Amino acid sequence: MNLLKSLMSVSFITLISRILGFIRDILIASTFGASMFTDAFFVSFKIPNLFRRIFSDGAFSQAFIPVLMEYKSNKNKKYMQEFISSIFSFMIFILLCLTMLGMFFSHFLILVNAPGFLDSSGKLELSKNLLTIMFPYILFVSLSSFFSSILNSWNYFAIPALSPIFLNISIIIFSVFFSSFFYPSIISLAWAVIIGGFLQLFYQCPFLYRINMLVKPNFNWKNIGLIRVLKNIVPSILGTSANQISLIINTIFSSLLNSGSISWIYYADRLIEFPIGILGVSLNTILFTSLTKNYKKNRKSEYKELVNWGFRIGLVLSVPSSLILFFLAKPIIIVLFQYGKFTYFDVLMTEKVLKYYSCGLISFILVKILSSVFYSCEKINIPMKFSLFTLCLTQLMNPFLIFYFKHAGLALSISISSWIHFLLLYSELYKRKMIFFKFREVIFIFNLILSTLVMILVLFLILNFMPLWNIGSFFNKIMRLIFVLFVSGIVYLFMLNILGIRILNFSYNKSEI
Repeated sequence: MNLLKSLMSVSFITLISRILGFIRDILIASTFGASMFTDAFFVSFKIPNLFRRIFSDGAFSQAFIPVLMEYKSNKNKKYMQEFISSIFSFMIFILLCLTMLGMFFSHFLILVNAPGFLDSSGKLELSKNLLTIMFPYILFVSLSSFFSSILNSWNYFAIPALSPIFLNISIIIFSVFFSSFFYPSIISLAWAVIIGGFLQLFYQCPFLYRINMLVKPNFNWKNIGLIRVLKNIVPSILGTSANQISLIINTIFSSLLNSGSISWIYYADRLIEFPIGILGVSLNTILFTSLTKNYKKNRKSEYKELVNWGFRIGLVLSVPSSLILFFLAKPIIIVLFQYGKFTYFDVLMTEKVLKYYSCGLISFILVKILSSVFYSCEKINIPMKFSLFTLCLTQLMNPFLIFYFKHAGLALSISISSWIHFLLLYSELYKRKMIFFKFREVIFIFNLILSTLVMILVLFLILNFMPLWNIGSFFNKIMRLIFVLFVSGIVYLFMLNILGIRILNFSYNKSEI
């Protein structure tokens, strides 16, 4: 399997999904601006998303896939189906309980996540109603992630990558055609989330049936595989939840700041998630599955090669993305969001957050890659300890940085702590001789930085000839932005090629993977 080809395929699908996500956010920004309605929706939507990230996307897949890979290598199909069936039933039971509790305690959850809403009874009540409607989303999207983990283990990477598209399409359709049927109209987005989650789940069923892994739930507490997953999932949850807890605390801080702060941070977060999703998440998904297979088959040399391959290609992709996002922060926000009720002041406030986020983009992506190395060999306690340490560090920095940088200080603290997180992971892997740093790595990084600097120089030259970004139609502005990004990318690849770094050389290809 050619890993670079798989990465390009998944990244392209993720790109389409993210573009739809931006269209979704453009519609929300244009219709509602940065207001109490969007603050209420973003806080409410963040809560089920938070539980999804803790219990499914991160912790669950990290605990589940290594055990599934072992079953796939050493057990027959019957035992594997029994294992999957036990996990399936356990997840349904836990998620149903969590959903009912979340709906019942929605008022309390809003107060915990946004205590600043206590001063506005209307905002608090609206948030509670939105959360009550949206909380079942965690059931659909968590089971969808479970199905995705199985398909990824059979090298069906593109199919799960398509599933988030359904959520974006659902929100777009409801925003355009059904918002007027609800009062307040923001309620329409809550129902769109539920329908989108439902479609994400059932879209994958035919593909599971094709590989004979669409099994009925059959709860069996004594299943050995289930017991192993449950033992691993607790430290996985602690490690994964550190980032999510940090986001909760940041939401609490931002709810106490000026109205609109939550929305400014949300829009910047959406933009930084664009390269993280396309590059970091896609690379992590493919790399984690491949690392786990090599580890379970005791192919140590190939395992180490794969670790270094992931680190190098992570740098190649993240370094230029970080600088482009920093220097094009304002044009990107103007082109994508400055319509309707989203004012120029909102652009400036969002720009501050995005620039500080972009300073940590490289580390965000590399942390995902390096963490997957530990999870693939089931050494879960190591990334867990580092995650909890960086969580504490972030929150210690927050009051100081908020005092000087207001809402943007929350983004700066995350970026700083992420770099420390990366250094801790890298040093631990270096001690274990899992990652190399020889003279050729120094030359590689030097050439990478030189290529990026030339790209930035060309970027500035192009920007000097560009008219103001708030002039022209949306199509005109988006085409100008695409042109700038395209030329910058071509210059970067051209410089890499001149300096001897050829992207095709990164097409890690092992038939056994």
